[in-house]
Amino acid sequence: MFPSPQAALPLPPRPDLKKYKKLAKNLVKACRSNDPSAIRSWASQWVEALVKLSGLSMTADLPVSIDRWVDQVESFARKQLSGSEKQGMTCTASRAQFVIARSHGFESWPKFANFLEMLSHQDSTASAFEAAADAIIFGDIAKLDRLLRENPNLIRTRSAREHRATLLHYISANGVEGYRQKTPKNIVEIAKALLKAGADVNAACDVYDGSTTLGLAASSLHPERAGVQNELLQVLLDCGAETERRTVAGHRHSTVRGCLANGRGKAAEFLATRGVRLDLEEAAGTGRLESVKSFFNDDGSLKPAATKEQLQRGFLWACEYGHNDVVAFLLDHGADMSDQAGTGETGLHWAVVGAQLPTIKLLIERGARLEELNAYGGTTLGQAGWSFINGDPEIDYVPVFEALLAAGAKIEDGWLTWLENQNGRPAVAKALVANVMRHYGART
Repeated sequence: MFPSPQAALPLPPRPDLKKYKKLAKNLVKACRSNDPSAIRSWASQWVEALVKLSGLSMTADLPVSIDRWVDQVESFARKQLSGSEKQGMTCTASRAQFVIARSHGFESWPKFANFLEMLSHQDSTASAFEAAADAIIFGDIAKLDRLLRENPNLIRTRSAREHRATLLHYISANGVEGYRQKTPKNIVEIAKALLKAGADVNAACDVYDGSTTLGLAASSLHPERAGVQNELLQVLLDCGAETERRTVAGHRHSTVRGCLANGRGKAAEFLATRGVRLDLEEAAGTGRLESVKSFFNDDGSLKPAATKEQLQRGFLWACEYGHNDVVAFLLDHGADMSDQAGTGETGLHWAVVGAQLPTIKLLIERGARLEELNAYGGTTLGQAGWSFINGDPEIDYVPVFEALLAAGAKIEDGWLTWLENQNGRPAVAKALVANVMRHYGART
């Protein structure tokens, strides 16, 4: 159900229940209007006003945006306010109120209304929690220390939102409200302050089917970009963070697998050096060749503790993260370059996603098929195009295009027109790719 914890809308500085009731009435009015765009207009005006009042800086690295919020709120409102085909729209105040409560990350209107009532009292635990969460993401350790001294129980308090996160979870910049997913440079000191105050390092919150701070921080992009991820993880480990439970990193993933699944290869490798037990898949994904070899008998067969699925998925991870020695070893021991192992991508597709040029060349030399389709109908060249537009802007994909085209990748009609119409990269970067494409025969 919308929203996921990350998609929850921000609150204005002084939320007023009466104004929210009026907002619900306006949604009912929009629902009953003959104007098909009325609900869209209602959602757009509300979201834009919230962002302005909250003073949010909507940067590109956040998992939320104004346009995405508007789309999600409009879609959810239409779904909740629509009745059966015979009844048409069910435009009731209770349904409109539910839309608003859910959009802010609360399970029901009564819970949302109760939260607003608590926020109206500056000395309430709810007010202190919200202030402390903001202090964490803005790196205001002095304010955080003061709030913890004034409210000793705050360290064990959980958010009133559906995710039920503790303050410690906010240091991960993952899973909680998307607009609060930020990593200040002093996040390690903030983590130490929270842990010293008594934060439970192994407390789980209700995101991704259950996650601890370690799992969230290890699989988060923001600490990595801030250059503090490994140091942050070490602090958590030093304070007793568990690594073996399958609910540490959400979706019943181990910590290492959670990192691999979320593009955090460096964090996965770091944890692998800290005594975390690895299966064949995880050992391959973290590039630990000697550990990979330990899962095989002398005759090349798998030992009982390892499975063919682990071998294949480990091969795919090794391709994505450029562990060529592991890639070569697994190819020699049964890995299939066409088997997507339920991931939707072949090894070559994953190597393209990671822009692992040596791995791409190795796979091509070993006979990987360039025109093999992924689950979305894309060839490896198509995957390069998607990754260039939607992937990490700091990755240089031009050599990837060059390698694929030099090996004979086919250029689909209209490729340059498609590239020109994409908004994910600046014109200069797109021009570099276009030049490579033209060199190999692409036409406008």
